[in-house]
Amino acid sequence: MISMKPLQTLQIPEFRNLMTGRFFLVLSFRMLATLMGWWIYKLTKDPFAIGLIGLSEVIPAVSTALYAGHVIDNSEKKRLLLTCNYAYVFLISLLLLPALFGHNLMHLSNVQISYFIYGVIFFTGFCRAFIGPIIPSMIPKIVSRAELPNAITLNQATFLTASVFGHALGGFLIHWIDISGTIMVVVGLMIFSSLFFWFLEKHPSENTESEIGVVQSMREGLAYIYKTKEILGALFLDMFAVLFGGAVAMIPVFATDILKVGAEGFGLLNAAADIGSMCIIITLAFVPLTKNQGKILLVAVAGFGLCIIGFGLSELYWLSFILLVFSGMLDGISVVIRGTIVQLKTPDYLRGRVLSVNSIFIMSSNEMGQFESGVAAKLLGVVRSVIFGGTMTVLIAAVVAAKVPKLRKMNY
Repeated sequence: MISMKPLQTLQIPEFRNLMTGRFFLVLSFRMLATLMGWWIYKLTKDPFAIGLIGLSEVIPAVSTALYAGHVIDNSEKKRLLLTCNYAYVFLISLLLLPALFGHNLMHLSNVQISYFIYGVIFFTGFCRAFIGPIIPSMIPKIVSRAELPNAITLNQATFLTASVFGHALGGFLIHWIDISGTIMVVVGLMIFSSLFFWFLEKHPSENTESEIGVVQSMREGLAYIYKTKEILGALFLDMFAVLFGGAVAMIPVFATDILKVGAEGFGLLNAAADIGSMCIIITLAFVPLTKNQGKILLVAVAGFGLCIIGFGLSELYWLSFILLVFSGMLDGISVVIRGTIVQLKTPDYLRGRVLSVNSIFIMSSNEMGQFESGVAAKLLGVVRSVIFGGTMTVLIAAVVAAKVPKLRKMNY
């Protein structure tokens, strides 16, 4: 049955401003991620160097995430969101220095420019720890509980639509206006996104116990996740499956050395998984899953792993593109189910802390997955590393299905 409720949710002005701001912010983030992979590989010609981008960001992001959850739950969220947004603007603007003047005026070598990039990305990791959970934590305060599943799906659709355009546009802009021009566009989009956040209402802390300590606050969030097996199982499934299935990190190598399609082909290939995710999530917004969500989640993750194995084996551009699209469709299903489980099972006063732990799993799977892909590519070769990762993803889905029956039987 087709539902029109998502369109009704979008009619809420504050939710619409939040999603519009998020769209342009994620668009800039995805363009930046595409640019960083291409730029680093251009400077180093080393797949392992691409993996170090993820490691540079994930170390500060994960180490700060639990504290970030405490701060989010005990702070006014609009101000915190804007602060993180403008911190990103400042840090990414610094990348214009090596992009414009690195070789000529600053006389930097390719290695020195790479270190500068890693340094900037390291500091963005601290911002990432805060900005990642803030927007999802605001959604339940803006919409009613009855509208929450639709709002979560629209939030994911916004994210993935922006990801598709960000990955593809990043590749085209690198080709059209080079690295420095692309950075300027990224910074401009970050500033533009902040304009929509200024129209949000203030969202003060949900906690009434002002004396709660940082350590106790973080412990409460971890304890709640541990005892809620549906959340715990979904988070572990996400972390380990995507950790090993992070083939996207090696797309610059596939596009350059295996498929030989250049920057434009790289941009489209980089967007393929997000295209699949966007299509399926928009579909789920209007034709929602009504039962057996736990089983569907596990099957989707296993299917994702099989697509990654196929991508690693493919030497045809069109086949690689199709496999990544299908992997994105399956990942989109799992994203909607996981996000809904986490939001519906979490009380408001713990939402920032639980979502911060969720962000640890997401960052661990994505950025550590990027690093793992770089290490595996160095040890096994690019193709074998991708096949290995896809195989491990299938095995992880099977293990979680056997060990976490509450997740397997989950319905909402």
